[in-house]
Amino acid sequence: RAMWARASTPRATAMRVGPPAMASVRRGASFASGARARASSSARDVTSSSSPSSTTMVDPYAYVQSDKELDVVLGPYASKAALATGTTVVFSTTASVDVLEVERLCDAVGWPSRPRRKIKRALENSFMVATLYEVDVDASGVRGETNTGRLIGCARATSDHVFNATLWDIIVDPAYQGQGLGKAMVMQMIRAIIARDVANVTLFADEDVLPFYRAMGFVSDPEGIKGMFLYPS
Repeated sequence: RAMWARASTPRATAMRVGPPAMASVRRGASFASGARARASSSARDVTSSSSPSSTTMVDPYAYVQSDKELDVVLGPYASKAALATGTTVVFSTTASVDVLEVERLCDAVGWPSRPRRKIKRALENSFMVATLYEVDVDASGVRGETNTGRLIGCARATSDHVFNATLWDIIVDPAYQGQGLGKAMVMQMIRAIIARDVANVTLFADEDVLPFYRAMGFVSDPEGIKGMFLYPS
């Protein structure tokens, strides 16, 4: 189901997270048809996720993003088993991403298996890849490096870099659902997309999660605009 919203700068407020959904968000209903997104022009070097500054190919299933947006600490969210530990959850659009970890999340939410090479290509060709990492915080309050934490959520956006952006593959680890992390990730992505001066953000959502996105201001079929699909045989 296609959904649109005129999004404003969001706040990462807590809300119960609905089931993981493949989604896309579009801001502003003045564009009747969503432009097919093209790949990000910013280079993303294939590298080990533990060495984000390296450009040496180490791990064929990891890469580091090159955009220079600041990480956002969302707060002391954690799985029940980790509530007593010193951790925090960090939203990032620059942390490196390991395809094997994305595959783990997809398996955890019951999504159909996808070839790793295609997952990697989808990430590399995205306008934005957003991640949620659970990161250790030591006794003095110093937070560890984002991409050394545990990947607990991710999503990506495609865009023409000017008029339209679309969110896809929004996943939150089932062990961390129900704490508002899904909403926080989507809202932070919208904020970051707006900051990159993209005009509209679109969302495709399954029927059972429409209330979840409507609570964030998304509307279905605004001004009679319909989402249309072609599935080549």
